[in-house]
Amino acid sequence: MNFRTDLASELKPDVDKKTGGVRAWKEHYGQMEITTVEVENEIGERLLGKPIGKYICFALPPFMEPADSTMALEMISARLRAMLPEKSGSVLVVGLGNREITPDALGPKTAERVLATEHIKRELGEVEGLEKLKSVAVFTPGVLGKTGIESVELIKGAVKSVQPDAVIAVDAFAARESERLGNTVQIASSGICPGSGVGNSRKALNQESLGVPVISVGVPTVVDASTLVREVAGEHALNKVMPFGKEMFVTPREIDALIERGAQLISRVLNRVLQPEYTLEEIQSLMA
Repeated sequence: MNFRTDLASELKPDVDKKTGGVRAWKEHYGQMEITTVEVENEIGERLLGKPIGKYICFALPPFMEPADSTMALEMISARLRAMLPEKSGSVLVVGLGNREITPDALGPKTAERVLATEHIKRELGEVEGLEKLKSVAVFTPGVLGKTGIESVELIKGAVKSVQPDAVIAVDAFAARESERLGNTVQIASSGICPGSGVGNSRKALNQESLGVPVISVGVPTVVDASTLVREVAGEHALNKVMPFGKEMFVTPREIDALIERGAQLISRVLNRVLQPEYTLEEIQSLMA
């Protein structure tokens, strides 16, 4: 039985060792645990089943509980900023997913909270105090079932129009372990294959397909039901629960609030990274 996950840290790499082209290590900052996994070559790709790149997983206090998020915000922002090209004049933020299906709405809900400046930068650049705005475009391509067009094809069009130095793709992820839901963020330098965690893979968004570096950011919102069955009843119960091999995924009861708070955290991270000369309060005032 294969247990799907989008989180590299759940693929059980050997921590603090280099094994077959894979390096992994953990750090702790207060209540936050950061697991970094680097897939260095094709051997590592085969071993872990992930493309070459760096994957950083942040295990945080639960999104549902009141907590000081300043450390999480700054730590995620710093690691994400380091993944961007050194000289990135413009960035395209892509919100992947289906707004009408709550567990899949993270991308669109995050995108609507990111300050888009590509269309107004020239005008605002002449206004005193706004001359340091960076060029940011935001795009929500929708899903194949509604548009009839693969997301990667629509995003290629946006990339051709905007000509960004990098793309940041935000999407909802699948986890293998139920305790990951509502308290985890992963960023990766390798791009993303939308839907791969739930067995509905679309064409990959990466430097090869788009021509520019692609960084993925996501929060796990669903878990493979077979994982939960195994945890509660053991391997012998899987056939009884899913006798025909049907795949099911479950999501928390509080998924609406989880998506809202996850989108809020990630959008704040993106605004912090993409507009470093401005405070989050100043960015919010520009979006009002």
